[in-house]
Amino acid sequence: LATEAGVANTDAPDEALRRIDAWLCDLKDFAIKDGLHIYGRAAQGETDLLRLQSAATEQSALLAALDGRHITAGPSGAPARGRSDVLPTGRNLFTSDPRTMPTPTAFDLGKAASDEVVTSYLQAHGDWPRSLVIDLWGSASLRTGGEEIAQGLALMGCRPQWDAATGRVTGIEVLPPATLGRPRIDVTWRISGLFRDMFPTQIALIDAAATAVATREEDDAENPLAARTRADGKVTPRIFGSSPGTYGAGLEDLLSSGDWQAREDLGRAYLDAASHAYGGVEGEGVSAPGAFAGRLADADLLVHTGDDPGRDILEGSADVAFIGGFSAALAALGGNADVVVLDTTDPQKPKPRSVAEAVGRVVRARAVNPRFVAGQMRHGPRGASEFAETVDRLVGFAEITHAIPGNLIEVVHDAYLGDPAVRAFLLRENPAAAKVIAERFQSARRRGLWHPLRNSIDDDLAALIAEAQAQGVAA
Repeated sequence: LATEAGVANTDAPDEALRRIDAWLCDLKDFAIKDGLHIYGRAAQGETDLLRLQSAATEQSALLAALDGRHITAGPSGAPARGRSDVLPTGRNLFTSDPRTMPTPTAFDLGKAASDEVVTSYLQAHGDWPRSLVIDLWGSASLRTGGEEIAQGLALMGCRPQWDAATGRVTGIEVLPPATLGRPRIDVTWRISGLFRDMFPTQIALIDAAATAVATREEDDAENPLAARTRADGKVTPRIFGSSPGTYGAGLEDLLSSGDWQAREDLGRAYLDAASHAYGGVEGEGVSAPGAFAGRLADADLLVHTGDDPGRDILEGSADVAFIGGFSAALAALGGNADVVVLDTTDPQKPKPRSVAEAVGRVVRARAVNPRFVAGQMRHGPRGASEFAETVDRLVGFAEITHAIPGNLIEVVHDAYLGDPAVRAFLLRENPAAAKVIAERFQSARRRGLWHPLRNSIDDDLAALIAEAQAQGVAA
């Protein structure tokens, strides 16, 4: 725990207490799920009239859709970010006008978040980063109004120009170096398939900004992108993604099947998937094999943003694939860069963390929290599958990043399988989930990622698999 809290053996008592206090406060601020949302039902004790209305409108809208009847339209967005206009839910969503993204508010928040990232890097390394990669997802852009886009523009030393009457972005202003207080940063974007499909206008905007910065006559130390452009004799792409019509980071199938030997295999799959460069006035893609690998080889860090307080990085497969893919690609390329998980769930308090810090926070605050465990056990088979998902993602991060300490795997094992009540719940309610959990812990053992002190662990896991298989047959 002292290591997770950042306490060193050489810290004075007051400094150690300060670090422990900061760590505990960070855990305290984590949103812990007490059970699962049930479709068409409001949370117990809910008093917000719009949320109560949402439960009814969700049910009626689903029935209307099945009957082929009209469903009232409504805006998309995140209520957690103050978008009360999206309530009540149960409406036919429309997105925001992409021509307004990033919005002025999103730019201010994105710039503040990017400042936190580079300041944290400066404190750790004693110098500014020269080059980095940003994950850019369509779903997050819809929720935030383009904060992630704004992060990259601010890092390059750019800001959008907006039409005062319509709020639409009309162009890019490249700020003078003197106003930045630091060198420009050479930003590469790894866009998701959804972002590619939904936001060609933003792709064109980002490409125009990168081109404008690349062609400026500035000192190499002040503008690494322009320095690289002069060395290459041309402006090279800075926006990469999978080929049109494909989605994901490229290694999801390998992760789910376990059909890989070394994490460098996963890294090559990640690099191969980002096969296209995007840009131009239409935001179109062209095949550019190997170009993304060149950008990663030069990168000082990856920035992966999490904006949604309703989910964390041990839920869903995308975070493991994109964060882990970058880490594995670095291993394949022989590179060395920081991987930053940027927490913007509270946009006023952005917080960059390492992968180990981010995963450790989720494990301590949510995964092994008795409140979370009890809440999932109220939901029978579905709750058991939540435990399985948490274990799968945790072991996935350990396998692909080699950054997760074994003690985190140990505490999750003890909370789910070491507790007789939870173990019995898993076997009774969802034997398949129990089997998956045991197999993932076995994988961590087999790959040398977890070295428990108890010699009986391997036999216990094998016994659980056998019991789960027997229960499944009996069911």
